[in-house]
Amino acid sequence: MKREQGETIALQALAWLASNEELMPIFMGSTGVSVDDVKNQAGQPEFLLSVLEFITMDDKWIVDCCDALNVPYTTLMEARAALPGGQHMHWT
Repeated sequence: MKREQGETIALQALAWLASNEELMPIFMGSTGVSVDDVKNQAGQPEFLLSVLEFITMDDKWIVDCCDALNVPYTTLMEARAALPGGQHMHWT
């Protein structure tokens, strides 16, 4: 997946997250972002990476988001890897 595609998927995931009345407050509380921060940073790859990292912390969130976006369950991790800083670190 190319970076532009990753950003598009991440923006779609952010829209899904923002529409989720239960999960969005958890995201905001765990990251410390405000509504204004979300609006101002939505186009930033680093912020989009944090959205994908948050959603991919829980299998249910991945399934729910991917089902809503009508994409395969691997898509969020592929999008994450396409964004700057999203590549997996290999410690060995």
